[in-house]
Amino acid sequence: FQELMAQLKKALAENRLEARLKHFSKYKVLIIDEVGYLPIDVDTANIFFQLISKRYEKHSTIITTNMPFSSWTEVFGSARIANAILDRLLHHSHVISIKGPSYRLKSKMKYFNSSSNTSS
Repeated sequence: FQELMAQLKKALAENRLEARLKHFSKYKVLIIDEVGYLPIDVDTANIFFQLISKRYEKHSTIITTNMPFSSWTEVFGSARIANAILDRLLHHSHVISIKGPSYRLKSKMKYFNSSSNTSS
């Protein structure tokens, strides 16, 4: 997410935003990972809205996040922008919610649990 938004903000500064939005809008599937992990400013939220709007009802967009939808107002800094983005993302969508411990830490937790048992 952060890298994508940096590219789009750079394009905005270079007066090429429309061309970059068009570029990212043409992909049949666009996967945007880690939305909401880091705070974003209003300009970034507006650019993200523009990207989602361009793709809306044309191509598939997959979003990964650990933020509940109820927290998206905080992520995007505006209830208006968050609601507009969610409106487009959730219409015609399939939401998959994964609960439980982190898969990435699964094997490491076994290591920490076993090493703490052996040091006693």
